[in-house]
Amino acid sequence: MKKRALISVSDKTGIVEFAQGLIEAGFEIISTGGTKKTLQDNGIEVIGISDVTGFPEILDGRVKTLHPNVHGAVLAKHDDKNHAAQLAEHNIEPIQLVCVNLYPFQATISKPEVTVEDAIENIDIGGPTMLRSSAKNHEYVTVIVDSNDYPTVLAELKQNGGVSKTTNRRLAAKVFRHTAAYDAVISEYMTELADEENPESLTVTYELKQSLRYGENPHQKAAFYKKPLGSVFSIAEANQLHGKELSYNNINDADAALQIVKEFNEPAAVAVKHMNPCGVGVGATILEAYEKAYEADTTSIFGGIIALNREVDKATAEKLHEIFLEIIIAPGFTQEAVDVLTSKKNLRLLTIDFDAVKKPERKLTSIEGGLLIQDQDAYSLKDAEVKVATKREPTPEEWKAMELGWKIVKHVKSNAIVVCNDQMTLGVGAGQMNRVGAAKIALEQAGERATGSALASDAFFPMDDTVEAAAKAGVTAIIQPGGSVKDEDSIKKADEYGITMVFTGIRHFKH
Repeated sequence: MKKRALISVSDKTGIVEFAQGLIEAGFEIISTGGTKKTLQDNGIEVIGISDVTGFPEILDGRVKTLHPNVHGAVLAKHDDKNHAAQLAEHNIEPIQLVCVNLYPFQATISKPEVTVEDAIENIDIGGPTMLRSSAKNHEYVTVIVDSNDYPTVLAELKQNGGVSKTTNRRLAAKVFRHTAAYDAVISEYMTELADEENPESLTVTYELKQSLRYGENPHQKAAFYKKPLGSVFSIAEANQLHGKELSYNNINDADAALQIVKEFNEPAAVAVKHMNPCGVGVGATILEAYEKAYEADTTSIFGGIIALNREVDKATAEKLHEIFLEIIIAPGFTQEAVDVLTSKKNLRLLTIDFDAVKKPERKLTSIEGGLLIQDQDAYSLKDAEVKVATKREPTPEEWKAMELGWKIVKHVKSNAIVVCNDQMTLGVGAGQMNRVGAAKIALEQAGERATGSALASDAFFPMDDTVEAAAKAGVTAIIQPGGSVKDEDSIKKADEYGITMVFTGIRHFKH
């Protein structure tokens, strides 16, 4: 049987060398359009696709390979006498190898100036059809969609005269993953274009960024995938300057720190442990902000993740160097700062583009047998209809403290309480089964510093016991959603102690 290979690629990386290798292995080459020209320009003899189909390429190349002479050649079972007879009857010669990659749809829509017309024109039709046909018939056809597989295929052809069934199956599986991912990107684009909020089915795709040593615990396998065309302001897009590989827990904690620090325009520093902030500080400089974050909880910050929204200079680096940290995230590091921090070989230094557009992405959460999807909680105090529920109005300092607490509390696992002043957190109560329990933890951590502070709650007070605890600790201002049937009890208790209390009308549950 004559051996034939069909080659039609948008990405022509290594294609000339691959085609030469196939010819040396005894293949005839069939090709289309630009691929055909590239191969011929490099001295490779090529059979045009129109010579196979007996029909010209039409509609500006939209129709080339969609023809029985091509798909019959690819889909025929080579050991089936009935198939062989039909091929002979219609003068179709089998194709044993298909090398195709697709129109660059993802690269096209990533361009800021892309038009809908350009995007639609870059939806490949013949390519995915050819790939799927070949992959379905992988017992008889070798199908290649990735130039990284060229050397493997050529090596097997040279050594064995053919490609093994194991390799063919692996390549076919890659094809189906590739076409599924390709269609998922198109599906997402078209769904957004059609303004469909909750379509009847949801297809998502992610690209492997790295295999991880393990997950949350050493006995759990894990990997890190990133979203194609996802947010640039992301741990998935971070540049690692120094330190060992990120772990599963590192990535989760780093993302939590990043989500908090992006709330701030002024210099800010965020320390995170186990997905919760243990210290947040703001200041006139990034050094001052970090010192406040450190002072917020000098114990819990040990072994934590730090995110800063300004370039790290030498003075800040020297302070950071004083304690054990897992990761430092910043827009950049001066060379002097790098010199200081890289003396710790395992400390990870990550840079992220803080100027990138922070496009809100929908949050996906897996459950056993399903998936939850929701918008990010991007609701801020500017969006809320804030009202003072008590007799006393907040002072300017209390307003600033409450604003700081409200920015932070939505990033703390519920039930959540944050005690702070206008520059730093003083106590954080996270993940408790009742609200007064979270308040007691935060107030105990704040200690004497709670005097004159503000308290922020992610949800309303079902009873007045949280106000009572806050008052006894010295808190003078409270910000909470309101909306409880017993709001009047809490308001009365706040008035009794002279506390000012603000209702936002919006809660920030975080599970």
